[in-house]
Amino acid sequence: MHPFIYLASQSPRRSQLLTQLGIAHELLLATQEEDAESLEVHLPGETPLAYVQRVTRLKLEAAQNRLQARALPGAPVLCADTTVALGNTIYAKPADAEDAVRMLTALAGQTHVVLTAVAIGVGNQCVQACSVSEVTFAPMSEAEIRAYVASGEPMGKAGAYAVQGRAAAYISRINGSYTGIMGLPLYETAQLLKSLA
Repeated sequence: MHPFIYLASQSPRRSQLLTQLGIAHELLLATQEEDAESLEVHLPGETPLAYVQRVTRLKLEAAQNRLQARALPGAPVLCADTTVALGNTIYAKPADAEDAVRMLTALAGQTHVVLTAVAIGVGNQCVQACSVSEVTFAPMSEAEIRAYVASGEPMGKAGAYAVQGRAAAYISRINGSYTGIMGLPLYETAQLLKSLA
């Protein structure tokens, strides 16, 4: 594995997960001039899998351009994107508290899919993987949903919840990668880094 990589993500969880693997990394974040949010626009008719893979590739291209523009030392650049989907409906980060309530109301008592795509690029080489996991929520009352939203935890999270946080009290079953649901599937990430070595 490479001794050092760049992580092009603002997610503190992704940074913690890389540290858990013992991977030295430095953040390579977009400036305010870059319109990073525009990369996450969902195209009409696009499946959740196609969406998460396309967005991750676009994020990697933007990060590699950033690396060149800043004349930083060469090293692999890692990008990831997590999408929550119920059927073909994508649940992105909630716009506000009411949006978070809407999302959690839809997910409560249901099994949904969490897709986390990872792309790592170094030079002209690019490797990708996608982790797909199922998460089952127990039924939740409106009062439980509103109390969880009031905690602030759902904000900034795809699907309006954090598996490693208070939402765990309502998750009855997980089938797949726990770290993938958190935002960075460690097995797939380690395999991709090995393939680049």
